Amino acid sequence: MIAEQPAEPRPRIALVLPGGGARSAYQVGVLKAIAGWIPPATPLPFSILCGTSAGAINAAVLAAQAGDAREATAELARVWGAFHVPQVFRAGRLDMFRSGLHLLLSLVTGGWLLPLPRALFDTKPLRELLTHSIDFARLRESLARGMPDSIAVTATEILSGDSVTFVETSRPFGAWDRAARRGIAARLEVSHLMASSAIPLLFPAVSLDGKHYGDGAMRQSTPLAPAIHLGADRILVIGARPHLRRPVAVQPEPNMAEQFGFMLDTLFMEGLQSDLERLQRINALLAHARPGPMPLGLRHVETMLVLPQRDPSAIALSHRQSIPSSLRILLRVLGASGERGGRLLSFLMFESAYTRELMRLGEHDTEARRAEICAFLGIGS
Repeated sequence: MIAEQPAEPRPRIALVLPGGGARSAYQVGVLKAIAGWIPPATPLPFSILCGTSAGAINAAVLAAQAGDAREATAELARVWGAFHVPQVFRAGRLDMFRSGLHLLLSLVTGGWLLPLPRALFDTKPLRELLTHSIDFARLRESLARGMPDSIAVTATEILSGDSVTFVETSRPFGAWDRAARRGIAARLEVSHLMASSAIPLLFPAVSLDGKHYGDGAMRQSTPLAPAIHLGADRILVIGARPHLRRPVAVQPEPNMAEQFGFMLDTLFMEGLQSDLERLQRINALLAHARPGPMPLGLRHVETMLVLPQRDPSAIALSHRQSIPSSLRILLRVLGASGERGGRLLSFLMFESAYTRELMRLGEHDTEARRAEICAFLGIGS
């Protein structure tokens, strides 16, 4: 009688969701397509969820509903498909007037009459939305069942400049402390998500345990590191920047809106591309290493990157009339009019017409790679 061979352990698959502001609606479309390939009432195929900025919010919603992949992605699609700017930050005429006047008086008087505002926008509506939309008790039940077993949310500690990853897990956890980045155990709450999403200058920093935190993308030079620290064998990354090279041409001097849009684009995506290249080099090195224990504890980690095949900036421009007129006026003052404002608009346009089109794009792009993605995740095609 031939003894049965023990089954190969299932690889630990991590989902990494970088930031992207309103562009993160694309992630929802990708995940909705994947959930459609899985039988009903089946858990998400991810052991680890890692998110930064808006990606952290998506990760938390998924974790709270993770026992049913279709239910989880449907909840995400419901929220993103009904988005309006006032659900994220106060954008009424009076709010925009107060914000602009406060900033002007602070600058004109050198801070004597009024101190500089903490941020341009008030994000209390987003906090209220997250409080009502994410069931953290249910999230912890998902972690206890191992579906997923770990969730990581990254923010930036303002004073030290460290990238801090807050980890909640049902597995044994070892904190890490590397150059300018740390991983610590935490009981995740709305404030962690608000801190991770606090885009510099636009949204106010958030206080956690007496320390102030801003957007996690600011100092996250190695966005794949949390997933690797948590034991990922494979990492699926859903980005928000198209893999396109803009044609070089003679252009006018960039205005404030263009520079701000470029800053956000760099903030959310530049570290990811570098980290992917670094991991690919390590994998190539390990492929030629001698048999036996790997040096420095290195190990092979597979990655797959899903990116928009259309430019969200162009999509945002086609929907620019959908944003509140008060915000449109403020953006025009910054120079975000015509094509020059597309990139900045694409991060701030929390409007359903735009987010729904991004979700449709995510579904379309994912369906085009169905066989490849199914093989990577180990699910039926």
